Amino acid sequence: MTGARDAPPTVAGDAPSTVAGDAPSTVAGDAPPTVAVNALPAGGAPAVAAGRHPTNTLNETVHQRHRLGILTIAAEAKRAEFGYLREALGLTAGNLSRHLTVLEEAGMITVEKGYAGRRPRTWVRITGHGREALAAELSALTELVRRHHETSGP
Repeated sequence: MTGARDAPPTVAGDAPSTVAGDAPSTVAGDAPPTVAVNALPAGGAPAVAAGRHPTNTLNETVHQRHRLGILTIAAEAKRAEFGYLREALGLTAGNLSRHLTVLEEAGMITVEKGYAGRRPRTWVRITGHGREALAAELSALTELVRRHHETSGP
């Protein structure tokens, strides 16, 4: 697999965690946000144990930062060229190949090999399943951001 530095790309253009029971940190004089510990669903188990927290829906295959980058770039274009992905994500060819293999085996992308003129090229396309997985991941991340803004105040 070779990159295309001379050809234009096909595409245009840690947050700390809190464990149950930990007190949130405060800024001098600020009261910590209230956590609804007493709001238990029927059966008495906390909502997190019931699978309701957005982090429970994060997909380990998609969530890895380079694979998330591959999927978002591929979703923005008809297809993304291997060399463009390599440079945009700052990966070696071998690292990118490995991430593409993981995504391809999960059915989230297809990899096409061909030629642009006489030069061999590799293109990546996102599949319907890949689009659904990406949308679910972004939805979970959006919900986490929304919750954070609600609890962090102005």
